[in-house]
Amino acid sequence: MLRCPFVDEEFDAGLMWFIGRFSVYDREEILGVELEVYDPNNKFDRAELIKKYALDLGCLSYRHKLVLMESLADKLLDRNYDFQSLFEIDEGEASSWPRGEWYELESPREFLQHVYTLAQEVWKDDLLKASLEDQAAW
Repeated sequence: MLRCPFVDEEFDAGLMWFIGRFSVYDREEILGVELEVYDPNNKFDRAELIKKYALDLGCLSYRHKLVLMESLADKLLDRNYDFQSLFEIDEGEASSWPRGEWYELESPREFLQHVYTLAQEVWKDDLLKASLEDQAAW
């Protein structure tokens, strides 16, 4: 069973691994300012955001990346999956997005589809390496 890199628990391949990096809560003056120049609805800005932030998961192994990609692929295949809910933040949560566009993306599904496409390129070697292993042995 694949373990979480931070605590001794089973790894949860939730999609927040990809988009949680954009939360600027308590980092508005540094990360918030950095992210404000990007429009997540613009495909060129979005590609840069994804490559620079969403896929920069150095804390995760090649195995974790494969499991995340499988989870994302499953959700993208599910026509009823509510991608918008991933970007909704309750008032009581210790989280916030950099700008208003993040709260109501034109297409949250498209955003995550873009993550999937770019991850296949950026993580190509890691995904291949993990796919050649027996996942049952993890």
